[in-house]
Amino acid sequence: MPQPNKDLEKTGVVVESLPNIMFRVKLDNSEEEILTYLSGKMRLHRIRVLVGDKVLLELEPYGGKARIIKRL
Repeated sequence: MPQPNKDLEKTGVVVESLPNIMFRVKLDNSEEEILTYLSGKMRLHRIRVLVGDKVLLELEPYGGKARIIKRL
């Protein structure tokens, strides 16, 4: 299994919960908000993410969405 790039990992805070396990996250050290979704392991183990939680994101290399891989 390929290891994720460290430069594609960022942290942020969940600001809005959307339908279909989607979230709007504000990135740390930036005013940018990005649309994110839960990773498969977080869905499998039913880890809940609430508004205000600090999360670790894995950004897609082509932009667009990101995946929440860990709740901090």
